[in-house]
Amino acid sequence: GVIHTDFEKGFIRAEVIKYDDYVAYGSEAKVKEAGKMGVEGKEYIVKDGDVMHFRFNV
Repeated sequence: GVIHTDFEKGFIRAEVIKYDDYVAYGSEAKVKEAGKMGVEGKEYIVKDGDVMHFRFNV
């Protein structure tokens, strides 16, 4: 896929939760507490079912 230019320039990191973990733990907070949230960089290849929060500067 292609990333919008502004987003690509300001990208910091992505916080990634596997969908199955999100369902199993019931909330983002519980996934974090269990240590199941990953922090990924620009080279990460998104997988089907990933739930993501993108961190970036404007």
